[in-house]
Amino acid sequence: MSDIRGGMPIPTFSTFALSMASSVLVNLGEVPDPETGKVQENHDMARHGIDTLSMIKDKVENGLDEEEKRLLDGLLYELRMKFVVKKP
Repeated sequence: MSDIRGGMPIPTFSTFALSMASSVLVNLGEVPDPETGKVQENHDMARHGIDTLSMIKDKVENGLDEEEKRLLDGLLYELRMKFVVKKP
């Protein structure tokens, strides 16, 4: 099976988790918004993204392989730490 479908990569759990983490980093003002190029903070959206990843982890934890578990645990840790530092 090809890794590309219709010009886009086939979704995997890892690409989904990384996409969610990227959105949180944008909302924390850690990286520019890819659409506007501006750095802005939205703590409510950052918290929502972290909470969403955490909920997904709780729901699917038994179905993840070890690499996916490590990825999700690492992403959640990093994002939570950045959120605490940025929290107003």
